[in-house]
Parts: sequence; C-alpha cells; structure tokens
Amino acid sequence: MKKPKIFALFFVLILLFNTLLFPFGSKALAAENFQVAAKAAVSVDATTGKVLFDQNADEVLPIASMTKMLTLYLVLEAVKEKKLSWNDTVPIEDYLYELSTDTALSNVPLVKGTNYTVKELFDASAIYSANAAAIALATKVSGSESGFVDLMRKKLLSWGVKDPHIISASGLNNEDLGTHIYPGSAANDENKLSAKSVALIAQHLITDYPEILEVTKTTSKVFAAGTPSQTEMTTWDWMLPGGQYYKEGVDGLKTGTTDLAGECFAGTITKNNWRIITVVMNATNAQTDAGARFVETGKLMDYTYDNWEKKILYKKGSTLPTDKKVTVNKGKNTSVPLVLKEDVTLFTRKGMDIKNVKSQFKETTKELTAPLGKNTVVKTGTIQLKEDTLGYIGTQKAPTYTLVTKQKVEKANFFVLLGRSIKSFFSK
Repeated sequence: MKKPKIFALFFVLILLFNTLLFPFGSKALAAENFQVAAKAAVSVDATTGKVLFDQNADEVLPIASMTKMLTLYLVLEAVKEKKLSWNDTVPIEDYLYELSTDTALSNVPLVKGTNYTVKELFDASAIYSANAAAIALATKVSGSESGFVDLMRKKLLSWGVKDPHIISASGLNNEDLGTHIYPGSAANDENKLSAKSVALIAQHLITDYPEILEVTKTTSKVFAAGTPSQTEMTTWDWMLPGGQYYKEGVDGLKTGTTDLAGECFAGTITKNNWRIITVVMNATNAQTDAGARFVETGKLMDYTYDNWEKKILYKKGSTLPTDKKVTVNKGKNTSVPLVLKEDVTLFTRKGMDIKNVKSQFKETTKELTAPLGKNTVVKTGTIQLKEDTLGYIGTQKAPTYTLVTKQKVEKANFFVLLGRSIKSFFSK
C-alpha cells in the first residue's frame, strides 16, 4: 500500500512542478494550433488589411448572401455620386414579386402597386438579407441585374481581386432565379470568392461608408410600415445585442447561407479601439448547431485579440541597425547618421521574435551632396518581422517608413575639398 501512495505523491509533485515552471504552456500551444471549424476563415485588421489569421483563406468558395455587402457598397456609391437618392422609388419587375414571396428564401414581401424607396430596400437587404430587394436595387442602379453584375466584377477587379466569380446581386444560386440568370452562367452556379476577397469587400464597405454600421448593427426594424408589405425584420446576425451569441463590440456585418456555401458570416468587432474583420465560410457543425458560424466567429475574434497586438519596434528618431549612416559628397562631414522619421509600429503575434526583422530600404536620390538640412529624406522602405508571413489582403502592402538625416551637413570649404582630392589621387 505504501508504494502506490509514494508513487501518487511523486506524480502530483511532478504535475505541480510542471505547472509552476510552464504556467502558460497550454495557452501558447492552443494559440499555435488554433483552427476554425470551417472550410475557410480569415481575420484582418480593418484599417490596414493586415492578415492576422489565415485558414484556406485563398480558396475560392461559394459566398451566398455575403455578396450583398458588395451590392450595398455600389448602392452607397451611387447615392454618393448623386445617381440615386434615398427617397427615389424603385420599380419592381413582375418576377421579383413572385421571388419575394418564396418562403424558402430570405425576403420581405413585395406587393404590386406599392412603391418602395431605395432606403427601404437597402435596409431590407442589409438587415433581413432580402433577396428580391437586393435585385431590385441592382436593377435600379444599372438598369438590369446583369449590368449590375458587370459593375460588381469591375469594382472587384479595381480592388485587386483576380477573376471574380460573380453572377448575381443577391448571392442566390441560379436554381432559385429560374430564367433570370446571368448570361452564360450555369443553371446551378452561384457567386464564389475567397475568404480574403470577402474580407476585402467588408473592409472597403466600412472604410468608405462607415455609416453602414448604423444599419448593420440594427437588430430589428419595420419594413414598409403602413403598407400591405409591412414586415417586422429581425437581424440574422445573432452576435448583436439580444442575440443568442451576443458579443460586445460586434456591429456587423453579413450572414450568408446556401446549400453550396453552407453557413457563412462576415463579422466585424471593435475592442480597445481596435477594429478587426473576420470571415468564416461553411462552418463545419452547422447541421447540428444553427449558431455554428457565430460560435466559430467568436473563437476567431478572441484568438485575434488574445494573440495579436501592435508594438512599437523602433521609435521616431532612432537608428536602424542596417542603415546607420550614409555618405555625403562635399560635406564637412563625409557621412551623416540616419534616423527614422516616424515610429515603426507593427502587428506582432505573441511568441514572435520582434528582434528578428527584415528591412528593405532604397535611397530616394543616387547621391547626397552638401549642404544638407536636418531631416532631409534619404531612404524609404519597409520593416517586417521575419516570422510573419501572413501578408495583406487585396493590393495593400506593409507600411512604408522614412529615414532622414539626423543633423545638417554644411559644405566643406575649398581647401578641405582640395585636400581630399589630392589624397584621393595619390591613394589610387
């Protein structure tokens, strides 16, 4: 009986020793092996487009109603350019009346003889993911949905998305649209993009039109009040206040669901004055858990905030180890120290070696000749952590920093320059 007790005591002591010695090991391991239960996922900084988590984020997959973020963007753009007014009424094609009453799809009922404003249809598309409303808006902007799809593709190309597979303004599968499909598209086709491209749409939407967040954070609203179409719209975003998966700081953006796409969600959250965008595509457990996409989004948001932070690697006025000074022609001093014009601030993941950096700077002029003033721009370039290979979405790149002269350099007098010339001549 004594041996088992001694063994048990020894085992407990070993566990206690390991716990005291490596108190954060399990958390670090969990962060290192973090995965989202979905086909693809991405997390990005909303301001810079810096990728903070990438899981199959370049794989092109169906995006369902996340499509509507681009539709909403183009409507906002048309309003800004005064091609549309929020109070403009929108004509409804006959087939959209029928589509709007399809109970298998997300819709607000559109009734013949009733006028709907751009704003009403916009809110219905954003809050309630109303498909017929989104198509009606597309037709209002471009004259036809196919014309609007061309506009969507053009916009994505301008943002750096290559070969965007967009065939509808709503995100519905062609099977739901009958004969009203984009010319040349297959009968069972639907919109497809990568998680990074969806995040890029979200970034442009909230950056160029931040007022959209006032709409996307709305949990309920009445559509077409006082008309036969009156409908109480309740958001499909269950992470907003009152939702089953409420998370403080979440104020958008867009859900998406089709048979091909599965359960998807493009979310955005602000915490400690830092906004991120997350995209979860085809959540794995959606068939058994209706909130799987929100559960996984919550995990991804927590992972990002728990493991990433902004750090100042070098302060303004400090010298880089790789670019300490530069040669100056005809100066009293033959070289001048270089310092940073601004702080170098980078996103770092916990555990990264912040001293292991790579810097790439190029001179702005071929040679420097005195006299030179203090803070003369000499080089521009980038500084990145070698361990961070996640990059940026779209055409966005690492920030550019500037190296300037630390002090002024006066021109050397005639005799000094003559002496240098003679010395140079005889040293050859």
